[in-house]
Amino acid sequence: MNQKINRVVLIGTGAVGCSYAYSMINQGITEEMVLIDVNEAKSEGEVMDLNHGIPFAPKPTKVWNGTYQDCQQADLVVITAGLAQKPGETRLDLVVKNTNIFKQIVRNVMESGFNGIFLVATNPVDILTYVTWKESGLPKERVIGSGTTLDSARLRFMLGDYFNVDPRSVHALIIGEHGDTELPVWSHSTIGIEPLDDFLKRKGEFTKEHMENIFVNVRDAAYHIIERKGATYYGIGMSLVRITKAILNNENSVLPVSVFLNGEYGHSDVYIGAPAIINREGVREIIEVQLNEIEKEQFAHSVKVLKETMAPIL
Repeated sequence: MNQKINRVVLIGTGAVGCSYAYSMINQGITEEMVLIDVNEAKSEGEVMDLNHGIPFAPKPTKVWNGTYQDCQQADLVVITAGLAQKPGETRLDLVVKNTNIFKQIVRNVMESGFNGIFLVATNPVDILTYVTWKESGLPKERVIGSGTTLDSARLRFMLGDYFNVDPRSVHALIIGEHGDTELPVWSHSTIGIEPLDDFLKRKGEFTKEHMENIFVNVRDAAYHIIERKGATYYGIGMSLVRITKAILNNENSVLPVSVFLNGEYGHSDVYIGAPAIINREGVREIIEVQLNEIEKEQFAHSVKVLKETMAPIL
């Protein structure tokens, strides 16, 4: 009896990639997981270490150190390889360095005959997702970036912590660039099913100024973490697992990922964080929420910054 086996290939076994792989195995998301890294010895060591935990995983996962040829039968290729953000460096500062690395990685993957979905996490993620789409020649629906999934999770956590509400019951989105020009969609944020504005009025002691302070902490979270421990990886690792589950399980889940706009929100020819329905085919549909005037201006600014930064590498 032939049974479909899900295979995920991870390219890049740094802190982000290994946090993703560790979470994938602990949650039993896929049947096969292949690790690839330019440092083959490190990749081999990570595979050995991960395999020693398989007896405690919720279900068996076959994990091995592979090559680009293993991408041929992969359902999903996740790229976390590239140079990391250093203290004082913005995500956009990495664009030229990581673009050259990515072009070679994507070419190597496509030469294997890969015909699945790309999921990109390396920064600047919106621009590198665009590069991946261009280099791969795959339909835009099958090239996705992690986008603002992590930023939105940070916002939900901080709001939940502030209001003493389970963050899983906080529904709030960050959209735009995964970086300094991102924006919160306050106009569509809810605590449970209650609109945030109504919640604030009812509680009285909370103000819009408090909300803005929370957003600033969300936007600058990576800088604070990098300053303290050198890198961020647990949060993004778990964010990538969430997107992977939506893809492999054909969930039709709504997640704020980096998607290619073709007229949505009044913009085109850019990858940027926006809510989208994700399933086994990749992006089923981009959800175009009605932004208020301030949010429209902020989103347009985010698009402008991304396009200006991307121009020299295209």
